[in-house]
Amino acid sequence: MRQTLRLHPDSSCLPVTHIEVEVARPRARTLMFTYAVTARISDLAMSPIAAAARTDELWRHTCFEAFIGTSPDIAYYEFNFAPSTQWAAYRFSSYRTGMSIATEIKAPQISVDSNPERYVLQTSVELDQVLLFGQSPLRFGLAAVIEEIKGNQSYWALAHPPGKPDFHHPDCFMLEV
Repeated sequence: MRQTLRLHPDSSCLPVTHIEVEVARPRARTLMFTYAVTARISDLAMSPIAAAARTDELWRHTCFEAFIGTSPDIAYYEFNFAPSTQWAAYRFSSYRTGMSIATEIKAPQISVDSNPERYVLQTSVELDQVLLFGQSPLRFGLAAVIEEIKGNQSYWALAHPPGKPDFHHPDCFMLEV
């Protein structure tokens, strides 16, 4: 299932022409996300590959994100995937409330591929221990923070609520599976 991310109306990012995310479920308890950025990649700040480790505050720089929940008013997960292959997973009890590190999440597999016009980050997340698994439908919010080498940041999502960028907002959970 391929989805196009939209640039937040208050953002600008001249190097990027298109961002899409493909969501696949290759096995019952596995989700695969493929983020593809079409751009002048040399103008973007993409952190070099490092040890794949759980790391906080990845959203401060180029980062690809997935939010998974079942309804607008209850618990959801946030996943962050960085070009460095560092990652993070958090659990929230409701909208921006009760945040905790999702220790039940195993390290995802992350790979990156790049050429001058296209950057692809692919990740596979095992859902064996995810507390929402088995409930349906699952609702997804897909997003990206893109940082240019000059420091400008832009915010991309399936949908944006009014106001400043807020990927946690229930209006961003646009994809149902």
